[in-house]
Amino acid sequence: MTSVALGIPSVRTKPIAERRRSRQIMVGSVPVGGDAPVSVQSMTTTVTADVNATLQQIAALTASGCQIVRVAVPSQDDAEALPIIAKKSQIPVIADIHFQPKYVFAAIEAGCAAVRVNPGNIKKFDDKVGEIARAAADHGVPIRIGVNAGSLDPRLLQKYGKATPEALVDSALWECSLFEEHGFRDIKISVKHNDPVVMVQAYRLLAQKCDYPLHLGVTEAGPAFQGTIKSAVAFGALLAEGIGDTIRVSLSAPPVEEIKVGIGILESLGLRERGLEIVSCPSCGRAQVDVYTLAEQVQAGLEGLKVPLRVAVMGCVVNGPGEAREADLGVASGNGKGQIFVKGEVIKTVPESQIVETLIEEALRLAEEMGVEVDLDEAAPGPEVVVG
Repeated sequence: MTSVALGIPSVRTKPIAERRRSRQIMVGSVPVGGDAPVSVQSMTTTVTADVNATLQQIAALTASGCQIVRVAVPSQDDAEALPIIAKKSQIPVIADIHFQPKYVFAAIEAGCAAVRVNPGNIKKFDDKVGEIARAAADHGVPIRIGVNAGSLDPRLLQKYGKATPEALVDSALWECSLFEEHGFRDIKISVKHNDPVVMVQAYRLLAQKCDYPLHLGVTEAGPAFQGTIKSAVAFGALLAEGIGDTIRVSLSAPPVEEIKVGIGILESLGLRERGLEIVSCPSCGRAQVDVYTLAEQVQAGLEGLKVPLRVAVMGCVVNGPGEAREADLGVASGNGKGQIFVKGEVIKTVPESQIVETLIEEALRLAEEMGVEVDLDEAAPGPEVVVG
């Protein structure tokens, strides 16, 4: 039987929708809004005053693909740590401020790339807007107006009864209007809710009413599995409509996991070039090999490989050959052996015990052919795993 060379299929997917055209701001070196790619950010879980621990976590986030990082500033000690952290971080640092407006000014003076303020829980915030606007403008620091369902302004809770989409949007736009009175428009907005449906409705409404860049987030999304589902559903719905300029996946899990999920969401929507992707079948009664173990071992073996490579790990003759042929690299398994496909051609047949090592060897060879320096020990997001 003659094999047909189909060539490497493109792993770049056309974006799912045209982006909403928002105004652009600069968060340090990262553009947010306008025609800039959707950026991924997270937040440290360390005590900010512990400079070494915070910088170590920022370094791990940076290695995982995080582009912007936020740090909490609930105390004077935290505020005093900001100059060192802002200077030594390799990615822009945003100071997260609640309750105390004095820390807003401390963060601006410290050289933070942006400041997040929560108008709902900063005492007499409206009276401080003029001073904040002047300080931020003088230092070229954008402001994120971050409205949360759990800390909505009491005046709006009284008006709407609860944190409705309209209440969240009204809060954000009211605060924007106060900054606009002082000529300050270097703003991005978030209107977060723990319910993905309410969150999506709020962002849709907000997108219709302003041209500010929008920071997407489902707040208090929950543990890793639940939070991933909520975030993927909400972000997918909005990004599929072109709404959203930067994202933060909120998980009750290590921050690096947030970055992995965020990057995976963007790749799946064609909003970021895909990296390493493992396509594997869910297994069924037709499978003649242990697909679960094979897929997990291949994923572990290629952890950290930063190439746009699709690897198919298939377990039967129904979809296996077709999926393996369409991938850059793949295996169609059965009867204790596997046919190895590279660029659409069968290059060899190996025993089941050699499938994993063969796929890893061929993946590394393809990476080298692409001119990518291979370093599997380098920290990086794990590959995306897609099951049929």
